[in-house]
Order: sequence, then C-alpha cells, then structure tokens
Amino acid sequence: MNERVKLIRKQLGMTQEQLAQRLGIGKAALSMIETGKAGLSARNRNILVQELNVNPEWIDNGEGDMFNTEPDLTAYRLRTDNSLPMQSVPLYSIEGTAGLVPLFTDRTHAKPVNYIHIPNLPKCDGAIYIVGDSMYPLLKSGDIVLYKQLHDLNDIFWGDMYLLSIDIDGEEYVTVKYIQKCDREGYVKLVSQNPHHADKEIAIARIRAIALVKASIRMNSIR
Repeated sequence: MNERVKLIRKQLGMTQEQLAQRLGIGKAALSMIETGKAGLSARNRNILVQELNVNPEWIDNGEGDMFNTEPDLTAYRLRTDNSLPMQSVPLYSIEGTAGLVPLFTDRTHAKPVNYIHIPNLPKCDGAIYIVGDSMYPLLKSGDIVLYKQLHDLNDIFWGDMYLLSIDIDGEEYVTVKYIQKCDREGYVKLVSQNPHHADKEIAIARIRAIALVKASIRMNSIR
C-alpha cells in the first residue's frame, strides 16, 4: 500500500508538501508512509478515496483502476450487502420532521421533500442533508447521506459510519460519526473524520436513534 501512495501522488502531479497538506499531516509523516516506515491511517485513506477519487480496492491490493470514474456518489458497503438494480430513496428534511427520532418512529407519516433514484446501491430507508464539518473532508455540510435504520444497538458494526440522534440536556443533536468500542462499560466512542474534532465518549443510553450510513452524495456547483 505504501508504494501505491507514492504512485497516487505522482499520478496526481503533486509534491509531498501538497499531498501532505491535503491529508492534514506533515511532509515527514507522508515520507514515512511512502517509504513503508509508517502505515496509512484510516482517516487518510478515506481522504484519498473521497477527496481525490482514488479506487479503494486499488489502494488496498492494487486491483482495478487507480481512480474511480464516478466521484460524487460513494457507497459504504458491507460484505453482506446486496445491491438493488434501482430504488427510490425518500429524501427528508430534518426540520420538516422535527428531528431524527420522529422520522424513525413514524416514517410512514413523514413527507419526503423529494426522491433519489440511484441504481446498484444497497437497500436504503431514507436520506437527509447533513450539517456541520465533523466528517470533513469525507463529508461536508450540504452533502446527502443515505441510511439504513438500525433497530438494535447490539447490531453495530464497530468502526463504520453512523447517523445518530444523541440526547444532550433534553435536546436532540443529530450527527454523523464513526462508532468505535469504548473501554468504559455502557459507553461508545464517537470518532470524527475532521482532525480538529476530538473523539468523544458517550453513554449508549443517550443514543435516541441510529442508522448505518450506506452512501453519500455531494453536489458540485459550477461557477
């Protein structure tokens, strides 16, 4: 993988300083990755995939093309996922449904603002616009995430990305985070993509609603 990072940089015509800045690391750290003295972190791998459109399979094992051909749609698949030839995914407004909890509790009465038609994706329950920069550059405010609702917290896939509703002083806080195991019993660790956001441990009891993020869409404006 380390040699492939250097090949990616060369193919993009970037210097070590430029790629290191894009990854949010120092030039020396990138040099250590390229020479095999350090590993590529999951966060930096995701930046290569999401921001620079690198094929994740090529990064991992050198298979396929170096770059993807469809940069704006990203699917987050599990090995057990079966893609559908076509599906109509309802796009909801969190403000219009008064939050994630009411949406998940009574989805049959929630009125979508639109529908997203995408072929060859895993089954999704719905989609919403996200706000905030905690998952930047993987996700940015205004991106759309497509999700599959989770009904049992015991079904969490550790390390994957989730859409969450968290109770903070009686108010609902909606966010997208990686969920990792925590050493504290009854707690989980929420991890951001943005290195400026610190990891946070929260009590599982404070999670009011949760969904596995299956795909994301970024709208690019031409100016």
